[in-house]
Amino acid sequence: MEEMEEELKCPVCGSFYREPILLPCSHNLCQACARNILVQTPEAESPRSRRASGSGASDYDYLDLDKMSLYSEADSGYGSYGGFASAPTTPSQKSPNGVRVFPPAVPPPAAHLSPALAPVPRNSCITCPQCHRSLVLDDRGLRGFPKNRVLEGVIDRYQQSKAAALKCQLCEKAPKEATVMCEQCDVFYCDPCRLRCHPPRGPLAKHRLVPPAQGRVSRRLSPRKVSTCTDHELENLSMYCVQCKVPVCYQCLEEGKHSSHEVKALGAMWKLHKSQLSQALNGLSDRAKEAKEFLVQLRNMVQQIQENSVEFEACLVAQCDALIDALNRRKAQLLARVNKEHEHKLKVVRDQISHCTVKLRQTTGLMEYCLEVIKENDPSGFLQISDALIRRVHLTEDQWGKGTLTPRMTTDFDLSLDNSPLLQSIHQLDFVQMKASPPVPATPILQLEECCTHNSSATLSWKQPPLSTVPAEGYILELDDGSGGQFREVYVGKETMCTVDGLHFNSTYNARIKAFNKTGVSQYSKTLVLQTSEAAWFAFDPGSAHSDIIFSNDNLTVTCSSYDDRVVLGKTGFSKGVHYWELTVDRYDNHPDPAFGVARIDVMKDVMLGKDDKAWAMYVDNNRSWFMHHNSHTNRTEGGITKEATVGVLLDLNRKTLTFFINDEQQGPIAFENMEGLLFPAVSLNRNVQFLGASEDISLTPTQMSLVLAPVALANLQPLHTKTRRCLHGTQSCWLHLCPLSTAVPAQPPHE
Repeated sequence: MEEMEEELKCPVCGSFYREPILLPCSHNLCQACARNILVQTPEAESPRSRRASGSGASDYDYLDLDKMSLYSEADSGYGSYGGFASAPTTPSQKSPNGVRVFPPAVPPPAAHLSPALAPVPRNSCITCPQCHRSLVLDDRGLRGFPKNRVLEGVIDRYQQSKAAALKCQLCEKAPKEATVMCEQCDVFYCDPCRLRCHPPRGPLAKHRLVPPAQGRVSRRLSPRKVSTCTDHELENLSMYCVQCKVPVCYQCLEEGKHSSHEVKALGAMWKLHKSQLSQALNGLSDRAKEAKEFLVQLRNMVQQIQENSVEFEACLVAQCDALIDALNRRKAQLLARVNKEHEHKLKVVRDQISHCTVKLRQTTGLMEYCLEVIKENDPSGFLQISDALIRRVHLTEDQWGKGTLTPRMTTDFDLSLDNSPLLQSIHQLDFVQMKASPPVPATPILQLEECCTHNSSATLSWKQPPLSTVPAEGYILELDDGSGGQFREVYVGKETMCTVDGLHFNSTYNARIKAFNKTGVSQYSKTLVLQTSEAAWFAFDPGSAHSDIIFSNDNLTVTCSSYDDRVVLGKTGFSKGVHYWELTVDRYDNHPDPAFGVARIDVMKDVMLGKDDKAWAMYVDNNRSWFMHHNSHTNRTEGGITKEATVGVLLDLNRKTLTFFINDEQQGPIAFENMEGLLFPAVSLNRNVQFLGASEDISLTPTQMSLVLAPVALANLQPLHTKTRRCLHGTQSCWLHLCPLSTAVPAQPPHE
């Protein structure tokens, strides 16, 4: 419980939270401390001005960090508005626990007003002292932040558990130790106050008096408070919006704030998130147990190192004393080296013990805090912090990953003194290694006949030289960035074949391999030059598509068997260059609204393309089209599709734009900008049997794709994903090149 105390203290004042409020970043602040670190922003950044200009849609907008800097990364001790000449520079302070905070930029509230009721100046913003994210307050001020009732309950229980004894609540001066507690009055009494204020007669005779310890338990087990909505104070919170991740009331739903969102029962989501947090804690508990065992191992190593050191020193002294005066001078030098090695080993192990102890204490504190949170009976309060706690638990578990629980130093002193040389060679006497290290493995050989490239993937194969006698424990495959930059590791393991996906089209990569064992690493192999395809055909991906999608023609044709919209992606993703592809409408009944565009790999598959924030699309009927992203419909354009119409999609990742074409004519303006990341071709289609029946399903076939690639900065590269598999394609040359398929482009090129 003591290790959990850090979780219960405010980062500003360093004391236990008092009336904590929950910020959108999932961190907490005392309500009074939040008021103390408010900063007044210029009029141009106020919520009213943002809403008037149409640039802000939420109650709390995170400030543009390019325009405003409230925290100094160089820890200069000052925070200032970087984008406004009229804003003065304000020195910052540090809270008792070391977190940098900012002094109040407005006068403190009047003495007769509480922090929650005192007016907040217009255009105020607050910066979280832990993650340094800034947000502008709306007209509700600090009342717009929900109160963290779960944290209050945990603090109360923690403080009660730390109290030496329960005190009487009615003593006027020095409270005496309580002897009973009345369950009906919910008051602790000492004997004199009980006789004076709670006599056992009249109506009070029916009250039940229990020992103070039992009364404390009954308080904890009392029915949970019914939470009310912050926007509608008379309504109880009964539902949970999955998309917004907040509890809501029925009036919120009736007002339409969450009309298109998925809403579930509050109790069901409460139990679900409790279960998720409990499962996450199980994994973290295993890591903590391993850490405790590892600490025992490290402490044993300290003792073993000390014992080995004593034994080694005794042996060394016995040998050196036999070499008379000349050996005595050399003895001091050798002892110094042994002591240096001794101190080095101890320092490494003790540093690791200290580091592991700190991490274990933090992990244990987080576990105890989470267990206390799970005991809470307030669903809405729990759900406010459960997501953040689950993320913290997973992150802490990942920090105990591979290598963390491995000793950094051995206990052995691999040295031995050779006393056979003659006395005239004493001045050359030195340590020799006790154990001979095995040699490093031989340089691996790339098997060119099994190396190949396909679209944006490269497969490499290698082997040890035939006459090599030193086994290799593993191999390290390195690839450059495709632009002649530095090499980076893309695979480490025991396999002798690896496929690297996610490379850029029309790019030249250099690859090399080396082997390793406990002694060290071998020399690099000869560098292999790999050329990715200039152009590529893609098929639709059955593995990631919705189950209602029907594939045919080697996955080049898709249809849908459902009345609802279903999404299917292409197998090839793009993160660099300029890409254009076309799709032909084979069958169409003039009623459905198919959608075309691009999407992330984790896009929702059971709604129309563009409904969520993972897809950018144009949906079209027989008369007009619209652009859609995150359920926002824009740019209605006349002109639709018919049977045998061709829809083209131009993804320009150099300019970060997405443009659509119908029958070789551009449909509307540039649809979307700021396109970046790994994007896949995508379509959504549905079925309407009300008029024409099953034979009139929409059928979409990708017909052609032309790729034009241009160099980009290394910063635009995507992480390389590797897997080992056997490739059946290959050439006999060190220069590997897949000839592009024949391609076609629109009569009017969509891109200059």
